[in-house]
Amino acid sequence: MNKQLFATLILMLLMACASQQATPLSKDEVNAVMKTFDRGWETKNAALVDSVLSPQYLYFTQSGRTFDRASLIATAGSQVYTLQTMERDYLTIQIEGNTAVVNTIWKGKGIYHGESFDDRQRCSVTITKWNGKVKILAEHCTPIK
Repeated sequence: MNKQLFATLILMLLMACASQQATPLSKDEVNAVMKTFDRGWETKNAALVDSVLSPQYLYFTQSGRTFDRASLIATAGSQVYTLQTMERDYLTIQIEGNTAVVNTIWKGKGIYHGESFDDRQRCSVTITKWNGKVKILAEHCTPIK
């Protein structure tokens, strides 16, 4: 193979790879993932919650611990966690390239392990886009007193 043809093929391959990674994340994609995530919780549909989580998803709890992806999905579909009401107010979406940080206020009433809760929390949700897939990477919510 001549050097010019080889160089052209390598350049085309690099451009194809770069275009896969370089497509910026949009606000519409962020909103769609958040709506799917919330709908999964509202309807106790663990598969729907699972569909928008990164394999590396991590939740930072109010007590300073962490909750991994498998634990979150199990909770979403279990009877130990039930929501009577929930709503989310969107404050800001900050996007840089293929990463977004979503600043929301989450309000919910329900029961968790037999204990009633009535929460109002500020949440930070990190969303990434990789190989065309938009996923929630991490979430942290803090009670608003």
